This record gives sequence, structure tokens and C-alpha cells, in this order.
Amino acid sequence: MGVEIRESPVSDEEFAQMEEFVRDYLAASVENETEGGRMRWYPWHSAEYRFNHIRNVVELSADIAREEGANVDVTRVAALFHDIAKLEVEQDAHAEEGARITREYLTTQCDYPQSFVDQVCQSVAEHSYQDDLTDLALETQCLVEADILDKVGANGAALMLLRMGYESRTHMDSAEMVGRVLERGITAKERVKSTTAQDIAHRRLKRVKWFREWLDDEVAAIDLE
Repeated sequence: MGVEIRESPVSDEEFAQMEEFVRDYLAASVENETEGGRMRWYPWHSAEYRFNHIRNVVELSADIAREEGANVDVTRVAALFHDIAKLEVEQDAHAEEGARITREYLTTQCDYPQSFVDQVCQSVAEHSYQDDLTDLALETQCLVEADILDKVGANGAALMLLRMGYESRTHMDSAEMVGRVLERGITAKERVKSTTAQDIAHRRLKRVKWFREWLDDEVAAIDLE
């Protein structure tokens, strides 16, 4: 008798094994880079940051998928693999290469139905899509929305403030840098389509606006008017 192919959901143990694979793959991508990698001196181009970003996107995309009626397993597995090739190939090639790595892993290390593997790989391959997100499968839309939203809100503001130090800026530039996150958030809210993602964008925008206003109130040299 052949091996019985089990339908999803993905078990916690299987997902943990996937996480370990992705984390190790990212670390190896940096270790194998003889010239230091693309802009590796920025911390968000490190393996540690990239894996943290991936985990954020996994959680966000799964939340959106649950609320919007998408397949949560397809969404979160695609989210886990979506940036696996980010540190070893150029930006415009990382989605396609990531889909290739994902397919190899899911077909050699797992026993999921081919339809599940195809859906996950399609979402990884299309996660850099720049046009109307409703053109995509719902699972891919949830992934892309989460990927966009991770760059705004408190996480985006923290990264921008960290960037100030790497660019030898002073704290007097903090409102300007947080303002960039606010602009990005406004763009993100316009781009995401699901009600759940729009609600998340709205909440994150409010937090960034408050923080920028606090800087204006409490740092004498900053004047937003």
C-alpha cells in the first residue's frame, strides 16, 4: 500500500520544524556571503531581523486569514517561507527563488496534497505583487497585506529610529523619521483591501500619529508646524 497523504491542518510540530529550517537557511545565507551581503550593515538585512519579520508576517497573515475566511494553513506556511531567499538573491528575484525553495522543502520533507503545495508556492511566488491585491488568491492577499503592515506602526517606528543611529543622525530628526512611517502607513491603508487589514492599518496609524505628536510636545527643538 502507498503512503496515505494526510490533509492539512499543519501540525504544531511540523510548523516548528519548518520554522527551524527557515531560520537556519537565513543564517546560512549570511554565513555563505563572501562580500557581506546586500547592505548587511543595516540590521534589518540581518538573518535575525529577517526571521523576526517573517514571524510577524506569519502571525498577522494568519489573523487576517481567519477573519476573512481564507485557508489559514496555506496563508501561514506561505508567510513562513515568503522571504527565505531574501538574503541570497536580488530583490526582484527573491519571490520566485523562495517559491522554488518552498516547493523543494514541502515535497521532500512533508506529505501534503499537491494542491496544498501548489497554493503555498503560488502565494510565495506572488507575494511581491504590486497591483490590485484583489487580483490575487485570498490567501496570497492576506500574506501581502501582512507583509505591508509589518512595516508600519510601532515596529516601523522602532526601525526608523534605529536607522537614525546608523546614519549618524541625532534625536532631533526623530519626528521626521517617524513621519516617514506615518506616510508609509497612509499608503499601506490605501493599498490593503480586506476589512481586517484596513482595521489593523488604522490602529497602527493612530499609534504612529500619537508618537509623533508626543515628540513635538516634549522635544523643544521639534516643531511640526
